[in-house]
Amino acid sequence: MRSQAAAALLALFSTGAFAADLDVKTPWVRGTVAGQKATGAFMELSAPAGAVVVGVASPVAGVTEIHEMKMDGGVMKMRPTPRLEVPAGKTVSLAPGGYHVMLMDLRQQLKKGDTVPLTLQVETKDKKIQSVEVKAEVRELTASTAASDHKHGHQGH
Repeated sequence: MRSQAAAALLALFSTGAFAADLDVKTPWVRGTVAGQKATGAFMELSAPAGAVVVGVASPVAGVTEIHEMKMDGGVMKMRPTPRLEVPAGKTVSLAPGGYHVMLMDLRQQLKKGDTVPLTLQVETKDKKIQSVEVKAEVRELTASTAASDHKHGHQGH
């Protein structure tokens, strides 16, 4: 009996049924107006053992990328980043003006109160890629980090 249980547990691990050890807090998306084709998603990420976000996807967008904004020669520039390090024991903020998820080629208007599904692809310390499903609340078009004081939509492992 024990060997069957062990085999079943091993099968669960090998199929990636367990999500990466990534904690996602206060995920939200900035609302859009009719015809708007891009917006940002924001959240707080932490991983006790450390992790790397290597991709993100959402059914509401044709293109979904992790972006960073930083000063370059006195000019604020935004560019995609293929890997977002989440150091062990640290919190990485995805917030307006910094790292964030860009949702581009939007398939619909995103209205306050809607929920946007996001799938984070996470590389663990053993180099395995695991998916973390997140449900992000859509907030007002004018929402900023101050709005992230709301505690909604905690999803993760």
